[in-house]
Amino acid sequence: MKKNVSYLDDLGPESSPVLQEIAVIPGIGETISVRSAKAHLSALLELAANGREITITSGGKPKAMISAIRKPKHVPFTGTLEHLSKMPPWKGGPTADEIIREERDSRP
Repeated sequence: MKKNVSYLDDLGPESSPVLQEIAVIPGIGETISVRSAKAHLSALLELAANGREITITSGGKPKAMISAIRKPKHVPFTGTLEHLSKMPPWKGGPTADEIIREERDSRP
């Protein structure tokens, strides 16, 4: 049975390898080198899931950022209802199916 491991449970900054690799750079925030990020990716993902944003650097320059996924706000689609309420009521005449069938039948 696979055990769910949290890399940061009960670990202080001095005992966690990934936390030792993270440096704080003014204006950028928490950073880690790409080499260390490769070695500690699972722990970095755990940190990101807990709300931390970590910048990955290469050659001392920021290249990418690991952060939690932001869930988009759910906005219900109301366009069809608004559009239909502005349409005049149907007063008879051919239906869309009849118009299409007539157009197809008129082709050679």
